[in-house]
Amino acid sequence: MAFELMPLPYNSDALAPAISAETLSFHHGKHHKAYIDKANAAIEGTDMADDSLETVIAKARGTNQGLFNNAAQSWNHGFYWCSLAAESGHPSDELGAMIDEAFGSLDDLKAKLADRGAGHFASGWVWLAEKDGKLSIEETHDGDTLADSGFNPLLTIDVWEHAYYLDHQNARPSYLKAVIDTKLNWGFASDNLARGSAWTYPA
Repeated sequence: MAFELMPLPYNSDALAPAISAETLSFHHGKHHKAYIDKANAAIEGTDMADDSLETVIAKARGTNQGLFNNAAQSWNHGFYWCSLAAESGHPSDELGAMIDEAFGSLDDLKAKLADRGAGHFASGWVWLAEKDGKLSIEETHDGDTLADSGFNPLLTIDVWEHAYYLDHQNARPSYLKAVIDTKLNWGFASDNLARGSAWTYPA
């Protein structure tokens, strides 16, 4: 089963000015596609050829770093596209109550996400995640993922430089503020919480 490049869940200009259509063209059409293509090439003809992307990630972790990186980055990017929306919407009542309990308020959570993202050294991902009924902000470095971590990821923000350089140059905080204030998909986060298990990449 070859993995496919999942389509963006919105028009290419839907996230502007936080993220431009030009950035999405490169980020989705080139970076994400390259991870998918390399993951497919690595599993072709192997006993993982018919596995789900999540299974490939779990099998490759610690045993095949190249395959793990490409499979995990394929998953992370799919999850990231869904973590964004033209209109942020609002957390569900359940998620809102958990945010208040863990962080004080939605505004406080947004500030903490921005701080963690700005302070993250080099490339990686910042996540809002749930585990054992508690919310937390998690970070993964480079191509690592929460897909097989035991956490239920609710949202992620890509802090690799290619996610923002065309629009914000090296000003990562500017990118983070624009995305966190206006483009995080709280409906997606609420759905992930209600489901109670990690999102699966579309087959």
